[in-house]
Amino acid sequence: MKTRISVRPCPFRASELLRQGGVHPVLARIYAARGLLDVRELASELAALAPPGGLKHIDNAAVFLADAIGAHKNMTIVADYDCDGATACAVALRGLRAMGAKVDYIVPDRVVHGYGLTPEIVELAVREKNPDVIITVDNGIASVEGVLEANRRGIEVVVTDHHLPGDALPPARVIVNPNQPECGFPSKNLAGVGVVFYVLLALRAELRRRGVFDAQNQPKLDNLLDLVALGTVADVVKLDANNRILVAQGIKRMRAGRMHAGVAALFRVAGREARSASPFDLGFAVGPRLNAAGRLEDMALGIECLTTDDEGRAWAIAQQLNEINLKRREIEADMQDTALLHLDDFQPSNSSTIAVFDEGWHQGVIGIVASRLKEKFYRPTITFAPGGVGLIKGSGRSIPGFHMRDALDLVSKRVPGLIDKFGGHAMAAGLTIKAEHLATFCEAFEAVGRAWLSEAQLERVVETDGPLEDEFYSTQFIELCDGQVWGQGFAPPVFCDEFRVMSQRILKDKHLKLLLEKNGRRYDAIWFGHTDGLGERARVAFRLDANEYNGVTKVQLLVEHAEPA
Repeated sequence: MKTRISVRPCPFRASELLRQGGVHPVLARIYAARGLLDVRELASELAALAPPGGLKHIDNAAVFLADAIGAHKNMTIVADYDCDGATACAVALRGLRAMGAKVDYIVPDRVVHGYGLTPEIVELAVREKNPDVIITVDNGIASVEGVLEANRRGIEVVVTDHHLPGDALPPARVIVNPNQPECGFPSKNLAGVGVVFYVLLALRAELRRRGVFDAQNQPKLDNLLDLVALGTVADVVKLDANNRILVAQGIKRMRAGRMHAGVAALFRVAGREARSASPFDLGFAVGPRLNAAGRLEDMALGIECLTTDDEGRAWAIAQQLNEINLKRREIEADMQDTALLHLDDFQPSNSSTIAVFDEGWHQGVIGIVASRLKEKFYRPTITFAPGGVGLIKGSGRSIPGFHMRDALDLVSKRVPGLIDKFGGHAMAAGLTIKAEHLATFCEAFEAVGRAWLSEAQLERVVETDGPLEDEFYSTQFIELCDGQVWGQGFAPPVFCDEFRVMSQRILKDKHLKLLLEKNGRRYDAIWFGHTDGLGERARVAFRLDANEYNGVTKVQLLVEHAEPA
């Protein structure tokens, strides 16, 4: 597994313009290297959001929903069982109820029903909720059969989704999805929860036009932004300028203590401080605890956590979710060990992809295991688990330069009938195949990998922002960085430089603790999960961290990678 350190090219003119616009000189350089051209793209106030009107059919959706509310129609939200789906469901439920809708929700069980609005889910909805209208959140764009079944039963369907459409769109009453053909919305990266939030903005404007509300007494939708931020970060969509606004606004509310009871409880159970909430907390502490319910049990528990206003109930559910998450970690660790046994003789140099199946694996956790294997071997990876009689279900995670959904599409075109169904996006996708087709699939998938990926793309590259000037190794600069919204597609700053290695020792058998020196200044550093020593000079890629010890805060370098200088 080769890893090399690279420095992002930084367009000098763009960084100068940002600096002249009042941006800190180091941040100007970092932003320019991430493709930012204009100070206005750094705006984080709600007024800077792209207007809802740019989403195709959103006005039809607003009119249709306003009519349905006026006619007291029965609405049922069909959610998805991940964090984006759960937050989208909670946002839709809270927002629609605030606007006078009669609305309830139903969430598929990952193992029993599979994903999306299937004919089975429609039947379940009819049995349990008897809806006039079904609203999908974070799913539905591929649910042609489910929508047909709903139509057959006289139910009208509104699809809100952000996934990529297949060859045919479902015959729904309205579809709102920035990724549907001919949608001119400037951000294709909205998460499912972001799409729903936009639909609510448009619906509220329609109800204002009808005189149901005025600017004074209309429902406040900005209090849903903690949920929007959580779903957006947890779904790992690209944090473009528009998503950064949604996330920044949600985090601002969390830091001010203005969040829903369930979000506050999840922070508390994860041992994180909402006062200093960051995208990292949402992606790695709060999100996984919510996700665990949909992976191992029933996401209805997660959705209840986000829709209750009773703090006691929210805390009780958060503790339950924490327990499920601990169980998820155990299962995952076992599955990972098994996966590494399967891959014992795996030679990265001979393969550009990984596909692995085990009879004992759990469908709900294969996605995380695929993620871990992809990190370890830096190859597009699909892990399969048993998926019902004669079937296996796969979950794939990818690397830059390999579009996972398109790869599956190509495999299914090259070998017709091989894949029963598939869906997803560039970095993650899911599929179902017959168990006896596994070997054929592995071959066809590897053939696409070989055709699409060059040797250079199969090297892990640690992208950095180059050297950091001595005076910015400071807690003030760290605070400045922590105030920005970093995440997927807008990576947090990583610097690299040459240092003299003054001392090194192994900590707790698994981490390398270093003292580094440059220009006469010394810095504490730690390389987590790494124990091989370094030579006396090293080129180090690192992030800055403010480390508090005995009441004193010092700058520490968190090593991402190091190589001999």
